[in-house]
Amino acid sequence: MKIAPSLLSADFADIRAQIDLVARAGADYLHLDVMDGRFVPNLTWGPKIIHDLRPLSKLPFDTHLMIVEPERYVADFVKAGADIVTVHWEATVHANRLIHQIKELGVRAGLAVNPATSLSVLGEILPYIDLLLIMSVNPGFGGQSYIPTSTAKIAAARRLIAERDLSIELEVDGGVSLDNVVEVFRAGAETVVMGAGLFGTPDPAATLRQVRDVVAHSSNARMERSNSFDR
Repeated sequence: MKIAPSLLSADFADIRAQIDLVARAGADYLHLDVMDGRFVPNLTWGPKIIHDLRPLSKLPFDTHLMIVEPERYVADFVKAGADIVTVHWEATVHANRLIHQIKELGVRAGLAVNPATSLSVLGEILPYIDLLLIMSVNPGFGGQSYIPTSTAKIAAARRLIAERDLSIELEVDGGVSLDNVVEVFRAGAETVVMGAGLFGTPDPAATLRQVRDVVAHSSNARMERSNSFDR
């Protein structure tokens, strides 16, 4: 499993140290939540902040655009240093055109779906995306609780990707913590975004390593059970 710490929950007064902390602990991405106060009821940052953060880390910038009319701004975020640009299905009319626009800019294209959005909307767009982001909270604020029905939705998304034999990274964002990360992993997630569940703990680096350990233990136990059945 890949872990993408969400800087939305980090201490921006000491952001260099916060980034170094999770990077040394083994983070795979840095997740950057861009909110416009229109698509979601909150404001965060734009390309300027991402541009200024870019020299602080070599980790891929997993940039999540929770904004209306994302097609107007994706080029600015790529220029600022985004490596993955994820847009919301609900925020654009022409999702296919937008996904191709992102890819033509030379970065990976992700598509996010809100908790109330059915996976059935993905039928025509799925073959074109690089990453599918399942929102397990309603977007707009950090620190929310994981929506329990998200687990079944993650599992359904994993089956959908497998049935169509597609190479799509399955990411989950919202309320993921040490308490439920194994449940999310077993449902089929490859990447988890962790905000308050990481930066809101007394020692984020130790928590990140614990997440790795419990997921690895779960994976090993599952393989051992599978092998015993084969015998």
